[in-house]
Amino acid sequence: MRALIVLTFSIGLFLAASAPASARARDEAMAGAYRCAAIAATRNWLDCYYGAAQPVRAALGLVPAPAEQVSLGLSPPAGGERQNQDIRDEVMSSAGRCGSVADEHLWLNCYYAAAVPVRALLGLSVPAAAPQAAAQTAPKPPSPSSPPQRPGLMAELLGMSGNSLVSRMESYSFDHYGNFTVALANGQVWRQLEGDSSKAHWRKPASGYAVSITGGAFGSHNFEVKGSPGKFKVRRVS
Repeated sequence: MRALIVLTFSIGLFLAASAPASARARDEAMAGAYRCAAIAATRNWLDCYYGAAQPVRAALGLVPAPAEQVSLGLSPPAGGERQNQDIRDEVMSSAGRCGSVADEHLWLNCYYAAAVPVRALLGLSVPAAAPQAAAQTAPKPPSPSSPPQRPGLMAELLGMSGNSLVSRMESYSFDHYGNFTVALANGQVWRQLEGDSSKAHWRKPASGYAVSITGGAFGSHNFEVKGSPGKFKVRRVS
């Protein structure tokens, strides 16, 4: 029995030692990002989120993230009411899906790109498009102090008129979590984000609802129905 325990322990040590260092760095980065949840202000939360990526930057031999970001990632301050929890949840959900990316540089690009909805919310610059899978350039840590994107650019990319879209519903459905998918009369289909805790309670036929979609960028759009309470976070799926 003792020999079996020793053998099992030795195998565990071998597997731990043979695991890629970059994979452990990813886990450390994600753990740090989850610790940032204690921060109340969204702007500080974003700095913490970027600082949490430092283990992966170190594993890749990249220039370190700014010291203030790293400090927040290591020891995020707690206290106060947390702002914009739904958008933060969206970012963390997107970052979690980056785990399927094998290349470490691309994983880091994916991790940074996940924060775009928060950057848009804060009026900071956002990338013109999501990072391409073939890109192999070493990413730089984003700076929350970057200048704002010019108004209306994201709306133009999504085919919205001005900074809003208005249309009638064609159909709607709910998944088992209560999140909706809506087809509009203009042919577009929009889905409620997984991290949005607001719930719709529509009962009338779809054609009886007029929809307004405003602002945001790459998944952080506001969805409202005339005469029905609630504001929802959505993304366009077709």
